[in-house]
Amino acid sequence: MSDILPTVRSRGVIQPVIVRPNCAPDGFEIVAGSRRFHAAKIVAEERRATGDADPDAALLPCAILDEGDDAAAIEASMIENMARLDPDEVTQWENFTRLVREGRTVEDIAATFGLPDLTVKRVLALGNLLPAIRDLYRKQRIDAGTVRHLTMASKSQQKSWLALADDENAYLPTGHQLKAWLFGGQSIPVKHALFDIEASGLATIADLFGEDRYAADPEAFWTAQNAAIEARRAAYIEAGWADAIIVPPSDHFSTWEYEKAGKRKGGRVYFDVRASGEVIVHEGYVSGKEARRIAKAEGSQNGTGQKPARPEVTSTMQTYIDLHRHAAVRAALTGQPAIALRLMVAHAIGGSHLWTVKVEPQSTRNDEVRDSLDNSKAEADFDERRRAVLAVLGFSPEEPTVTGGSIEADGDDYGVVGIFHRLLDLPDAVVMEVLAIVIGETLAAGSAAVEAVGIEIGVDMARYWQPDDAFFAVVRDREVLTRIVAEVAGETVASANRQEKTRTLKRIVRDHLDGTNGRDRRENWVPRWMAFPPTAYTARGGVGTVAAHAKAQAARAVERPRPGDEEPDPGAPGAVMAVPDSDDEADRLAA
Repeated sequence: MSDILPTVRSRGVIQPVIVRPNCAPDGFEIVAGSRRFHAAKIVAEERRATGDADPDAALLPCAILDEGDDAAAIEASMIENMARLDPDEVTQWENFTRLVREGRTVEDIAATFGLPDLTVKRVLALGNLLPAIRDLYRKQRIDAGTVRHLTMASKSQQKSWLALADDENAYLPTGHQLKAWLFGGQSIPVKHALFDIEASGLATIADLFGEDRYAADPEAFWTAQNAAIEARRAAYIEAGWADAIIVPPSDHFSTWEYEKAGKRKGGRVYFDVRASGEVIVHEGYVSGKEARRIAKAEGSQNGTGQKPARPEVTSTMQTYIDLHRHAAVRAALTGQPAIALRLMVAHAIGGSHLWTVKVEPQSTRNDEVRDSLDNSKAEADFDERRRAVLAVLGFSPEEPTVTGGSIEADGDDYGVVGIFHRLLDLPDAVVMEVLAIVIGETLAAGSAAVEAVGIEIGVDMARYWQPDDAFFAVVRDREVLTRIVAEVAGETVASANRQEKTRTLKRIVRDHLDGTNGRDRRENWVPRWMAFPPTAYTARGGVGTVAAHAKAQAARAVERPRPGDEEPDPGAPGAVMAVPDSDDEADRLAA
């Protein structure tokens, strides 16, 4: 009561205490406001001791419920407690369940507590869990993701999972691994189905939180999915495409190995089928070898099958013309930086025989790491901006990247030129956003460039990343975990637990990050390897980010020409312009 005593002393009890009649004659029991009642008693005793007792001041304002209105009493108590301290979901489930028994509907409960209907349904879904699992969740020994997957488990599966939890030497699947354990290794979200799930009669399993559904029989799903793929394949061929090729889950369709080609140029459609059931359709592609053959055929035959007429200029004359025009254009470009920027961005996107730009594949063989990245805030933010850029360039929203995209019309791919003309119509600020997406897609993961940019921008990893199940699954080194415990919990805790199993050390770290099990919460923690700048936990080495950062710092330390140094004549042979070291210096050089 210490937090409300000062207010009660100075102003009395303002908010009415909620009471209802009880079995005693003219008696009432408190439904909500017990803390106010006891605080008022303390203040009354204090004033009585000082001789300042006022009989009227001892009276409390009360709101009286109808006798026997149990549901209203439960609601009043819950509202009181929720305003003071957010209850855990299991406590909410217990109270919501009592309200349902009293005749309240989901909509009634949601309206009373100002919650979305779906939130109430999620809380009530915990009733499908065994009490022991709910108790683990209440004590925050398992996370929300694990509970969500357990709502899809049968009672026998829940009992088997609890047996693993009780066995110190057993492997306990949680998070993404739990989903694979429940589904026998393959979980296929039905949202990827190309066919009507309801009409197919295919059995599905839904988590009781109401968000995801999965195919109960993966084999039956693939039978229906493959039939739907074949139907779409036939439709594409009927529409005039040269072919429609299905890329199985064991392979991967890499856009940079192909070139765009319209229907009239023999373009094919590729169905990139993923093991998750997702199917990505790539329209209008041929292999690089085929693209070169098509270009050669078009140049030699003029599309007529007849021997072309003798050209107006010889090949040597054409080379003479091309080189001089090229020299003139690039000389003029030095005075047109805005146009040069757009031309460079167009080349980075569309490529040429001189420009080969590859997209960072973000490859990993670990499904948990893949899921962690796909669900990260950083990827969500970048993808949102990427889709905006796809739209402003007129690219298909189905394109996985901006890099490698093209502008087509009437089946013709206009390549770099088409992209260049589109960029000419855009203001500088938008072109710079396009550039940011392209360089983001083609920035090599783990490179010194990532370190240099991260330091220059001042990237705060805590804004984009939080420790998840995948992180704790892949960190296994005891020495490292002990140092992480010291970082989040202090040296005393780390020293006391240095001989514990890695599982226990991870639990300690999780408790501190979540502020559970009586441990102080540590917010915005980022492991040393992931911070900018990165550092290591041990002297053993082998941390790629630390090595990449060292390379970036070494490059930064390379001496550059400074203002005041003896400057060469810009017109002299071999002269090099000094690198501006500040905005003022840049303005001086520009002048």
